[in-house]
Amino acid sequence: MLEIQKRLSNTFYALLALPATAMGFALSVQIAALSWLLTYEYGLEITDIGLVWATGPIAGILGQVIIGIISDNVWVWNGRRRAFMIIGGVLASLMLLSLPNIGVIQAGLGIEGVLGIAIVVSMVLDLSINVSFNPTRSIIADVTPEGKERTKGYTWMQTVSGTFGVLSYFIGAVWGNIPLLYFGVVLVFAFSVIPPFFIKEPKYLGRYGESEEDIAKEVQEKGEVEIDRSESSIFNILKNIRPLWGFLAYGIYAIIKRVSGAEFEGYYFEIAVLVVTIYLIGEALFKSEEGKSKEEAGKIGFQKVLAAHSFSWIGAQSMFIYMFSFIDFRMPDLTDDEIGSVVNWGFLSLNLVAAIIPVLALGPLANKFGRVRTHAVALAIMAFGYAVIALLGDSPYVFYALMLIVGVGWASIISLPFAIMSQKIAQNQMGLYMGLFNLSVVLPQLVSSFAVGDLVQAFDNKTILMIICSITVGFSAVAWFLVKEPKDEMTENPAVLDEKIDKEEI
Repeated sequence: MLEIQKRLSNTFYALLALPATAMGFALSVQIAALSWLLTYEYGLEITDIGLVWATGPIAGILGQVIIGIISDNVWVWNGRRRAFMIIGGVLASLMLLSLPNIGVIQAGLGIEGVLGIAIVVSMVLDLSINVSFNPTRSIIADVTPEGKERTKGYTWMQTVSGTFGVLSYFIGAVWGNIPLLYFGVVLVFAFSVIPPFFIKEPKYLGRYGESEEDIAKEVQEKGEVEIDRSESSIFNILKNIRPLWGFLAYGIYAIIKRVSGAEFEGYYFEIAVLVVTIYLIGEALFKSEEGKSKEEAGKIGFQKVLAAHSFSWIGAQSMFIYMFSFIDFRMPDLTDDEIGSVVNWGFLSLNLVAAIIPVLALGPLANKFGRVRTHAVALAIMAFGYAVIALLGDSPYVFYALMLIVGVGWASIISLPFAIMSQKIAQNQMGLYMGLFNLSVVLPQLVSSFAVGDLVQAFDNKTILMIICSITVGFSAVAWFLVKEPKDEMTENPAVLDEKIDKEEI
């Protein structure tokens, strides 16, 4: 084990953040380039672009949950998460290489349209990112103790990842999206493959009510760790994601509708699903954790996190997919390339804030006022930023300035919820629940890809996009105020403890 890991130094937190940074950079490149590429290079409509983006949530539903379950229960290449980070990173870099060459692939295969190829490339890219994203986040919880150090791990993850996210949008804005894609190929490969070999993973992770010492004694007595696989059954997975049932039902409906080409009169199903979703989210948020066992209270708390987190991703994902249409509408004098540049500079502003404030502001504020309250306030600021963009976003420089405000919420969305969620569940099920937590991201993204895409397409005034973003993120902010602050349970660094186990010090 490296000395920096033993001491949990800032250098180690930076190293620990690099695999997640690789996946975040791949996602940033996709955000910066994919919609622009499909619109202005290949001439696809908004609804077709939404369909391509829907492959990401579909990949996330399958990839993160399955990989999470597997990585909790294997030991490969002296690690639980290592192999998946490396494999996902290599595949993601190859798919980034494919994006600017969709036309070449089309010509080589002799296929007439590019939509099918774009869907396949996007799905494999998203599946690759999802294969790696779960382990890159889970490993932070694996090697850090609960409480302030865990929060520090995730805020450092966002600071490092956000810094490179700023770099991605800077490259796209200054040199264009094509050079950005090729730069992404190299960076994603390097940050995914090299750092995992310098991070020592703990071999034993605690269960509900048990410490790593208890697991070590069990290994010494029985020669193995007893694994409870009931949590990964389909029944228990569906039970645990109850607040998301409405999103799941809509996702299935929307995919079948889009693929089959069927037309349904009215919006009866959509309205019914919205009512069910609000009911299930309200039910989860107002359920009491008092008087419950630690395990049961943890699961109730986990469902509260799912409920509160979900709507924020409708706003965030809709912004990433359709911002080009808003800019095109509000700044009609811009050329196609200038639209791409303005969007990239706007996302650079967003990620500049997201790179700076997690360690400098969000971490200290979370330690003083609580992670949940800090996150809720950050989301309220983000919702306010969207509303002001809807009113005043008519020039590039005003847009860039207002995206700095939106960046406060974005910085929090991709850092603090992981720290909050990780303290609601058992350590040895981190991969599984990290995958289930990701469903509160990808299922709402299907709403962005289909329902929001249809609305943006239908309204001539594309300001509707910012209104939707403001309402959904604002709803999420209110919901987070109903989530109970997790208690810190300070434990020894799991990686250090595992080293002691190896030396038979326990």
